[in-house]
Amino acid sequence: MTVTTLNEFIIERQADFPYAKGELTRLLTHIGVAAKVVNREVNKAGLVDILGDAGSDNIQGEQQKKLDVYADEKFIASLKASGECCGIASEERKKIVSFDEEMARNGKYIVAIDPLDGSSNIDVNVSIGTIFSIYRRISPVGHKAGIEDFLQKGKEQVAAGYIIYGSSTMMVYTTGRGVNGFTLDPSIGEFCLSHPDILTPHSGIIYSINEGNYIKFPEGVKKYIKYCQEKDVPTGRPFTSRYIGSLVADFHRNLLKGGIFIYPKTAGYPTGKLRLLYECNPMAFVIEQAGGRATDGRGNRILDMKPVELHQRSPFFLGSRNMVNKAEEFMKEFGDKEPNMDDIK
Repeated sequence: MTVTTLNEFIIERQADFPYAKGELTRLLTHIGVAAKVVNREVNKAGLVDILGDAGSDNIQGEQQKKLDVYADEKFIASLKASGECCGIASEERKKIVSFDEEMARNGKYIVAIDPLDGSSNIDVNVSIGTIFSIYRRISPVGHKAGIEDFLQKGKEQVAAGYIIYGSSTMMVYTTGRGVNGFTLDPSIGEFCLSHPDILTPHSGIIYSINEGNYIKFPEGVKKYIKYCQEKDVPTGRPFTSRYIGSLVADFHRNLLKGGIFIYPKTAGYPTGKLRLLYECNPMAFVIEQAGGRATDGRGNRILDMKPVELHQRSPFFLGSRNMVNKAEEFMKEFGDKEPNMDDIK
């Protein structure tokens, strides 16, 4: 049996990007290298002093975990070393990181990254992940990266994907020509092609949403949940609710099995909670390349949204095409107005 490693696969597909001349190949390779380093620390986190809080908050106001900080530093260092990346936007940092070295200033790409998604699950050994997004810079080559490089529509991404650190570690990514998954073989220390040409089912029986926030949901979302709970599917049962609380883990399961993930706007988060640059855009690119849909629940395609700020949030509906369409029907019929917090109290 012939095994194709991530590096071999990336090089084989290099011809898909004649304008890149190998730069995108090296950048993706360095992301893979950083992922292996972070994976090593995740796997031994319970054995060393790396679990728990780092004693600071990130720009989102969320308490950083030690592994959050570690992953952020390792990915930035690896991307800087690639020489192809002129700047990075990290969910963990208030401002962009613009590299000042001459080689980096000549880099043609910028990266937006969530270094460790689902970090609230670190201490209880639940799957977590890394989400990344790559764009061609729009600022002049030879200069430092600017904020305008990062405020591009999601449809301008040249590559995006995620790494999931679970029972096995996988890297799933797209360059706009389908979706492929690679599983890390610890015996050789290489990501190997395990899930070629991933296509998500048009329909599924899994819905993923934090039902603990039910009373804060828009009416359309509440009606869709009731539909999922009452709908008879081929198994003779209602739809199945599955919510881990780690976007990477929930998305990965639904991508392979078919399903929908919803994080709507709520009374507490009137513009949504998930970040457009670091979470919504890369996952939307992946799901569309796999045959699914990603919208804000009101018919607006995520990849068509123009960011106006670095840490912009958005409501997020993504997954199997037919399921997203059905959820939007409920949103259109019953409305997406969130409840009044005073009424909830």
